[in-house]
Amino acid sequence: MLAQATAPAGAAQGGFTLSSMVPIICISAIVYFLLFRPSSQRQKQQDAMMKAIKTGDRVVTSSGIHGMISNVKETTVIVKIADNVKIELDKSSIGSVVKRDEAEPAATS
Repeated sequence: MLAQATAPAGAAQGGFTLSSMVPIICISAIVYFLLFRPSSQRQKQQDAMMKAIKTGDRVVTSSGIHGMISNVKETTVIVKIADNVKIELDKSSIGSVVKRDEAEPAATS
């Protein structure tokens, strides 16, 4: 009876082998490339955009307000949204910077 209960010396007994780790490694790689990497790239683009903001840029805030940057401070910006109407916003609330070509229509004679 004792001889039947013991496993052969060459067989693994519940230990982790490389073949049992392959699915975990594959799933981890898929999660990284589908979730974490795009998120970090988007954050890098947002940070680069915030650092490149300058006076005169036309912007759209994350709440949908269109305006023009009239002053840039360290963590905030002053956005002119109408004549004599300026608001101070945190830089992180800037959703996108509209290119000057798109914002200013070409003058026709």
